[in-house]
Amino acid sequence: MEQLAWLPAHPDLAVAITAARREADPSAALVKAVRLAGYRRDFTATGRIDKLAARALSEGAEPAAAGLMPYRLAILASHTVDHLAPGIRVAGLARRLALSVHVAPYGQYRQALLGHDPELEAFQPQMVLLALDARDAPLNLPLEASEEAVAEAVRGRVEELRTLWRRARQRFAAQVVQQTLVAADPPVFGSFEGLVAASPTAIVERLNVAIRAAAREEGVLLLDLAWVAARHGQGIGLADPVRWHQAKQLVSHVLAPFYGDLVARIAGAAAGLSRKCLVLDLDNTLWGGVIGDDGIEGIKLGQGSATGEAFLSFQRYAALLGKRGVILAVCSKNDLAVAEAAFTNHPEMALRRADIACFVANWTDKASNLRHIAKTLNIGLDSLVFVDDNPAERDIIRRELPEVGVPELPEDVAGYAERVADAGYFETVSFTADDAARGRAYALNEERRAALEQASDMDGYLRGLGMVMTARSIGAGDLPRATQLINKTNQFNLTTRRYTEAAVEELATNPEALALSVRLSDKFGDNGLISVILARPDPALPRGELLIDTWLMSCRVLGRQVEQATLGVLIEEARRRGIEALVGEYRPSGRNSMVAEHYARLGFTPCASPEGAQPDALFWRLEIGTATVPAHFIQVETSIEQAVMS
Repeated sequence: MEQLAWLPAHPDLAVAITAARREADPSAALVKAVRLAGYRRDFTATGRIDKLAARALSEGAEPAAAGLMPYRLAILASHTVDHLAPGIRVAGLARRLALSVHVAPYGQYRQALLGHDPELEAFQPQMVLLALDARDAPLNLPLEASEEAVAEAVRGRVEELRTLWRRARQRFAAQVVQQTLVAADPPVFGSFEGLVAASPTAIVERLNVAIRAAAREEGVLLLDLAWVAARHGQGIGLADPVRWHQAKQLVSHVLAPFYGDLVARIAGAAAGLSRKCLVLDLDNTLWGGVIGDDGIEGIKLGQGSATGEAFLSFQRYAALLGKRGVILAVCSKNDLAVAEAAFTNHPEMALRRADIACFVANWTDKASNLRHIAKTLNIGLDSLVFVDDNPAERDIIRRELPEVGVPELPEDVAGYAERVADAGYFETVSFTADDAARGRAYALNEERRAALEQASDMDGYLRGLGMVMTARSIGAGDLPRATQLINKTNQFNLTTRRYTEAAVEELATNPEALALSVRLSDKFGDNGLISVILARPDPALPRGELLIDTWLMSCRVLGRQVEQATLGVLIEEARRRGIEALVGEYRPSGRNSMVAEHYARLGFTPCASPEGAQPDALFWRLEIGTATVPAHFIQVETSIEQAVMS
């Protein structure tokens, strides 16, 4: 396996790193480290980039100035991981994270969580990775042990893990990530191994199945090294017996850059930095040949040839991404009518025109078209991944739009799907019914835009949408999607605070707090869960006032008066509870400037910052006694009560 094969190769990375180290300005040095992290690199180059970034940060470089989000990760391991920290931090740079990594003492993961660890408590991790190996805490069962004895031993081990996971959440409100186990010992029974309940390989497999099931129940994420080993083989640098006996390394230093990326992409997803939209070229990317020259009947696609089947396989993979919630778009130098005809008329197309939320085919340069796609979909350029078979086009986009993810592709289209998957652009921390419907929701927005163009006035358009908004307390069913929105939404997000499921559940079940999920439907369809509001008492505010801790909304419903309708719900609920005032907070993040005047537009007045507030935060106050519900054209349905989680 070639590590980080989706990243472009640098013509001379070592020379570029040396040149960057001569940069005197810390901020400029950090920006260069971020750029260099985006190239294919080995263990040595990764370590050098890590030192460059560390020096820049120690000398005063601000992560935000380099487009980075600070994030704290603690690793509690039963195998040696110190050599992996540079790879994790550098992979974080490539994924827009300034990762601080705390490594607990070797093998002390139980003591760190169940006992008193002053360094870990001072660090206050946002994510805790339990990196365990198959040799840690063996079950010590005889080979002849019964199926029932093995099942009981596995249950006991997983219950211990559940205790550790819960402890991590209780102490730090951290997102917990559990590493699955890689079988380290050779089989004892050959191909009969899986039929012996207590064989070493069978026990590891049983443990992993049980760990995955428990993690699903507990809201724990997985770093699934077992699946990595199954896909790529253990010869890649996992569970090498030489490295294990020499240094207790489960992951060799050779594999450190790839392992670091596996960790960083999970942290990025938890921090809301995963990408949202797959933008596809057409000719020689979705089919073989040039449709403008070869015609629909002349392109290579589908059964009958190895090449045609490979293109069809890539289309099927893209369609599956669309079904799990990735927005699909097209950006092609082509005649629009000819390009769209392939989606409608070719019998072997796995992707249909209705799957594409934004279809751009013209002779304009692709950088301009990608800007247009991002604007049309109301998402940032850093949400896009652009797949194009042409190396020159890929190079142009990387140069003109460095925010866009552009994977290097193999020569053979048969490897396109695996390359996009390996890049981990669309790593996620949850999957809900709303996710599955997201692509269709964006496609329906095109119909709404068409209706707007035909409308004679905005009021008439909004009234004609027939919008229905449902605001209800966040319950068990809404919890995964609400947490996902909190951690992914960047633009229409007043404070960009990030919370784990456990933290959102704690707020939702607090009788003094208010945790709302907001859904919106109209005559075109259901937009799903589009807004989350978390409000709570704050020690720095007078009793009877409620701080709006979090107010966020999906940008795809901008301009439809959802903010006004939501404020009406907040005012009515505040009156019902006897709340005297709502206090709104705006914390600039560099990406949420669009909501800087949100509270002013809704009739709040500026007020002094409470004690202990973030220095650049602004606060706004609304007196409930004199507040009026803003006018809007949305029918509102509410169901608000203290949530009970099952």
